[in-house]
Amino acid sequence: MEPVAGRGGAARVVVWVAHLSAPMAGLWLLVARPEIDGHWQHEPVHFALVLAVALVSLVLAIVINQAARRREDTRLLLVALSFLVAAAFLGLHAAATPQVVLDARNAGFVYASPVGLTVAAIFAAASAADLSPGGERRLLRFSGLLRTGVLALAAAWAVVSLTGSPPLNRVPGADERTPAILLAAAGVILFGYAAVRYYLLYRRRRAVMLLSVVTADVLLAEAAVAMAAGPSWHASWWLWHALMAAGFGYVAYSAWVQYRNEGAATGLFAAVGREETVRQLRAEYSAALEGLADALQRGEQGALTEGQLAATTERVARRFELTDGQAAVLGRAADALSAERDQIRKLGALVALGQDARVMVADFELLRGAVHRVAAAFGGFTVRIGLVEEDRLILPPVLAAGPSAAAPVEVHTVRLAQAALARAHLQESDGTLYLPFVVKGHPAGVLIAGHGRPITERDAALLTSLAAQIAIALENARLYRQLDVLFRQYMSPDVATALVADPSQAALGGAVLEVTSLFADLRGFTTFSERSSPTEIVDMLNRYFDVATRAVLDENGTVVQFVGDALMALFNAPARQPDHALRAARAALKIQHEVDRIAAARPDWPRFRVGVNTGEALVGNIGGEALRNFNAMGDAVNVAARLQTQAAPGQVVIGASTRDRIGDGALVTPLGDLMVKGRVQPVPAFVLHGLRGESPWHLSLVS
Repeated sequence: MEPVAGRGGAARVVVWVAHLSAPMAGLWLLVARPEIDGHWQHEPVHFALVLAVALVSLVLAIVINQAARRREDTRLLLVALSFLVAAAFLGLHAAATPQVVLDARNAGFVYASPVGLTVAAIFAAASAADLSPGGERRLLRFSGLLRTGVLALAAAWAVVSLTGSPPLNRVPGADERTPAILLAAAGVILFGYAAVRYYLLYRRRRAVMLLSVVTADVLLAEAAVAMAAGPSWHASWWLWHALMAAGFGYVAYSAWVQYRNEGAATGLFAAVGREETVRQLRAEYSAALEGLADALQRGEQGALTEGQLAATTERVARRFELTDGQAAVLGRAADALSAERDQIRKLGALVALGQDARVMVADFELLRGAVHRVAAAFGGFTVRIGLVEEDRLILPPVLAAGPSAAAPVEVHTVRLAQAALARAHLQESDGTLYLPFVVKGHPAGVLIAGHGRPITERDAALLTSLAAQIAIALENARLYRQLDVLFRQYMSPDVATALVADPSQAALGGAVLEVTSLFADLRGFTTFSERSSPTEIVDMLNRYFDVATRAVLDENGTVVQFVGDALMALFNAPARQPDHALRAARAALKIQHEVDRIAAARPDWPRFRVGVNTGEALVGNIGGEALRNFNAMGDAVNVAARLQTQAAPGQVVIGASTRDRIGDGALVTPLGDLMVKGRVQPVPAFVLHGLRGESPWHLSLVS
């Protein structure tokens, strides 16, 4: 019986239960209506029937015991012992049939089946229970003694029963039903427990053999009831013989059907085994499947001949005791698994190429990685990339991977690659593909892939996709590099990387943030410009702004703008910096230190005045869709600009808010409350000379 989902499954369960309940309904009717419980005594039929059932049970015991020994499975061992006990005592019941070996019935004939069925129920219940690891080890160690004990008990019973020795020589009276009832009760309880446990296991595994064991346990429990209820040689008495025949016969039939389908007895009862056996069996078949899939893949790559592949398949079949049919099914599954793994590996190359297009990756590094990824994904293929440089196609040796990568590039390969640049793709007679890739509408290179044999349509389509992905990755890498260089000219590397990764941060709009603004302006620049040449002016500005920009970027500040001879920088925007005031102070001191160093050789050059202030400002991208500027606006920013005008050349003036955030680490001289242009309220200001605990150059301005 196979599991069926939904209403069909429920209907089959109802039918199954109805069939198993029918014998009990018939037994009840026969016991309730003795007049229809007909009498039929036919010793030869009885002998043949019981002996046949005993032989079926014995064969099952042998087959299951072989599986138990092969897998060291205690559950199968106990099931085999249950069937062995039943076979032995059914055989004893058959041998004691009156008018066959013995002249008349005796206690050995009457009690052989109830006793044997009860002992078999003990083993059946034990097989359904969960044993501890220690219990399983002991059971395996003493399994031989158990089998010997069962056979010794059967042999002793046979000797006593068949020789007419007491206590089995007497004939039980019709009123002696207590022993039979007790044995029947024990059998019903034990077989019932086993049936329930195996049914729960069946719901997890859904194996036909498990369902046949459940059915057998139920039928044997019913047989125990019929033994106690039916008088000898009546229809109710014959019923338990039929039930036992049905129970063992159903298991044998299920095993036969499975054997006929698979052609081998190796795994017939594996589904009945304990969890470890099932896991081990699945692992073995998985290993066989993986081994065959690997062999198929190596065969496709030319590493194995057809003969070697067939030999590998045969070795796997022998190792796992597979029939020809099972090996063929496993081979088809391995073929499908190999194709699936091959497809996943090749699609993985597409994903990896996209991940390789990261910030600041050089073209050759990107393409070299692409070549090796494609060659690894398409095992056995030789892969090359030709790159267009200054309108000329080159095939660098470093952009090659695969079996023939080290071989010199032939002239006709170069000609075909050049021809492919003007076409969608080109395929040579041996199957080698020439796939051009384009960046911004211009030919950028050619992907060449082949393995000396025609390429399948699926592989050709994947290689075409890979060529397109290489073009996208190359274009992205170049674009990222351009953006990175552009951003890094204005802001710190961390901020530049953040904007490249998330361009939405450059959208129009703003937010009110606490920032520290830095303004630097050259005092005397106009006078210097009047007496200097344009070349000298540009040289001076470039040298000053270079060190000023480096000082700001070293502290992860952002250079917002250059206006003539002035510079504006922000800290705590766009990247957040809890110590932004301290960073701005460091940058201001370093600007003055570096300018002093430059001006030492050019005393006629002007010097910077620097103002720094901290406070809330509206920070964001201001402008239009075509042109925008990152800036900050607000009173705190204006104060920083005004403080710069109050500084002397070479001096740094900071506001009170900046001084408060730096704390006692700031070495300052108070300037008092300054009146600055455009502001009614005075501004407390300080000259910053240095920072305690910082580098020596931070103290260079201390007077």
